[in-house]
Amino acid sequence: MTKNLVLAFVACAALAPAAARAEVKLQEVEYKVGDVTLEGTLAYDDAIKDKRPGVLVVHEWWGHNAHARKQAERLAKAGYVAFALDMYGKGKVATHPKDAEAFMTEATKDVGVAVARFNAGLEELKKQPNVDPTKLAVVGYCFGGTVALEMARAGADVKVVGTFHAGLAPRGEPAKKGTMKAAVIAQTGGADPMVPKAQVDGFKKEMKDAGVKVQVISYPKAKHGFTNPDAGTFGMDALAYDADADKKSFDAFLKFAKQNLR
Repeated sequence: MTKNLVLAFVACAALAPAAARAEVKLQEVEYKVGDVTLEGTLAYDDAIKDKRPGVLVVHEWWGHNAHARKQAERLAKAGYVAFALDMYGKGKVATHPKDAEAFMTEATKDVGVAVARFNAGLEELKKQPNVDPTKLAVVGYCFGGTVALEMARAGADVKVVGTFHAGLAPRGEPAKKGTMKAAVIAQTGGADPMVPKAQVDGFKKEMKDAGVKVQVISYPKAKHGFTNPDAGTFGMDALAYDADADKKSFDAFLKFAKQNLR
């Protein structure tokens, strides 16, 4: 064995313990809005010591479940600090559409409550010591994507919003020129009956009229919920997981975020 090869083995051995210690940390975080206790998940790679961009994750209408936590973990592996917030309240997770609808209705019937819960999640993310508060993004899935867009339309102080199989039509006033601060990437399923082409086209026009930087990607065969491996288990024909669309949409978000969080 040559001297250089021996040195290479020694160097690898010296680095091995540090590499073994590096891992994504998942931490459950309790916080309150008014009298309601919420529980989110913080995810970060402890091998990265510098401040880095933060991403707020807003869950589907099922609540703060394994899917939301998984997205936070994926983002942490990609080098972000992610916080998956809770819009419903600790323990409020649905597996049946009727329960999900009830939780969603309760959380959004008072706009002030929904805004307060979103902002509380954003503050939990911003106060993390490893987050650069000048480089913040929001990703939302289904209901969560709609929430993220509504907050962006209202002028939320974030640089990027990414939505996955979300409703795109405004729930209140459409975006106004000069109000939205975020660049937006919206990713939809071409076979999603809940977000038809007319809605997607209307969203594109809304963003253009408001002067918002936007990218819209449609995956032709994907249905609603295409990022959730459990989508087909909820008893709704409109829902289906699509592994190809899941991977491509996540990669597309990472590329868009990198370009717009400089």
